[in-house]
Amino acid sequence: MPPKVLYEKDGKKFLAKPGQDLHTQFGYVRKEDLKKAKSGSVIKSHKGHDFTIFDASFIDLYHRMKRDAQIIPLKDIGFIISETGINKKSKIVDAGAGSGAMCCFLAMIAKEVTTYDIREDFINIVKHNILLLGIKNIKIKNKNIYEGIDEKNIDLVALDLPEPWNAVKSAAIALKPGGFLVSYSPTIPQVMDFVEGVKKDDRLIFLKAAEIAEKEWDVDGRKVRPKSQTIGHSGFISIVRKIKN
Repeated sequence: MPPKVLYEKDGKKFLAKPGQDLHTQFGYVRKEDLKKAKSGSVIKSHKGHDFTIFDASFIDLYHRMKRDAQIIPLKDIGFIISETGINKKSKIVDAGAGSGAMCCFLAMIAKEVTTYDIREDFINIVKHNILLLGIKNIKIKNKNIYEGIDEKNIDLVALDLPEPWNAVKSAAIALKPGGFLVSYSPTIPQVMDFVEGVKKDDRLIFLKAAEIAEKEWDVDGRKVRPKSQTIGHSGFISIVRKIKN
């Protein structure tokens, strides 16, 4: 049985794991009932509370990924995808892998993704999450990307590293002309040093640095107001393009 998503009438969402009862504040739903329920149907808890049930999609499972390292938020991943225009033909290199959120999301769009990390504990988490999401087009390398990138003719190199400027030369070699180099950094000094490193390489051109804010709103009839907790600064995104070999 694939994982199931259950929504109750006020929008609370629950993910039911295969072969297990689902326990909620509205009562529990038996695993036998979960197994036989059809997608889009209504199912009841033992307290008689109604849920709508359907098969979990990629994004439902993505939100339940195992985490250790801080992951790049979806608002920033979306910006990177739109700025670089990656697609089903794209070949991508990602480093460091961390918990694997970035490489897993990119793999759902791209042809293939290779992710680098030097920490075995992070690599084990990435393997767990790849299995959870059922992804088949990610390769994992336990290697320091500062020392070089094995892949060539790459469409995008995405960096989430403490010293991204040390990977500029490796990325410039690996990228095809027209390919993109993106660095994600939490602090401005990292952005400054990365951009200075890029400007020393005449194969690359710096395009922009940006941060993305997301403000969610509560909507209840005509009572509309921003939520008190806004996802503001999470990181700076620097966009670079390779212009020649």
